[in-house]
Amino acid sequence: MFRKTILAVCCGLLVVGLFGCGGGKKALQIKGSDTMVNLAQAWSENFMKSNPTIPIAVTGGGSGTVIAALIAGSTDICEASRNMEPKEIEQAKKNGVNPKEIHVANDGITLVVNPANTVSKLTVQQLSDIYTGKIKNWKEVGGADARIVPLSRERNSGTHVFFLEHVVKLGDKKHANEFAPGVLMMPSSQAIIEEVNSSSSAIGYVGLGYLTNKEKALAVAKDSKAAYIVPSVQTVTSNQYPISRSLLFYTNGEPTNEVKSFVDYVLSPAGQQVVLKMDFVPIK
Repeated sequence: MFRKTILAVCCGLLVVGLFGCGGGKKALQIKGSDTMVNLAQAWSENFMKSNPTIPIAVTGGGSGTVIAALIAGSTDICEASRNMEPKEIEQAKKNGVNPKEIHVANDGITLVVNPANTVSKLTVQQLSDIYTGKIKNWKEVGGADARIVPLSRERNSGTHVFFLEHVVKLGDKKHANEFAPGVLMMPSSQAIIEEVNSSSSAIGYVGLGYLTNKEKALAVAKDSKAAYIVPSVQTVTSNQYPISRSLLFYTNGEPTNEVKSFVDYVLSPAGQQVVLKMDFVPIK
């Protein structure tokens, strides 16, 4: 698959200069969240097939890191898997940066376990209880008598922030719930996938585009009375899956010149087809 090819070279912090140097021309800088960095490279490779004179550099590092780069004026496009916070927007404006938010794709936060794990579904409340340390053994949710090993992205990750607010805190930012001290903070989505593949006790969360046939995606229910929904392009598009989110670009003001050309491509049918090929969800 398209995504799997990109994934092989895109683990952790990624810095890629694509297809030469454009005759010494300054590269378009795209700095992306860990969730979106593979998508950015796929978009860039396809864009440059018809725009070979526009060199592009793609860098990963987590939403917090790349939003800081936008604020500092060191990227043309910031890819984020969460919205900028009011204090970040305020700081950007103090630095002369006027963040423009552009919705470019959708995603479903996917809970993954090892296929050897007999648990196949959980409610959002059960997930919150696992990540806050209230539920510690798989037998408490219908599985084997084994300690649960919860995995999370690190705190600079937009996926971490989204999961904290929408799952751990049950959709209430002011809720007192926090990740338990025993939750293992992983440096990347790929690291979570690798740990789940090697441990039948582990549970982690990743963007839908990271799911392979080596993990089992859990069905999730909003509450005990709701239907359990498996994450997919179809269930995210229909708003059935309860842990869905928008994937975003931020630019300094309205895009112009090369930035506008790239954004227009991403939002075009061709760009949105790349979203689908990468196992994320198009906006249209």
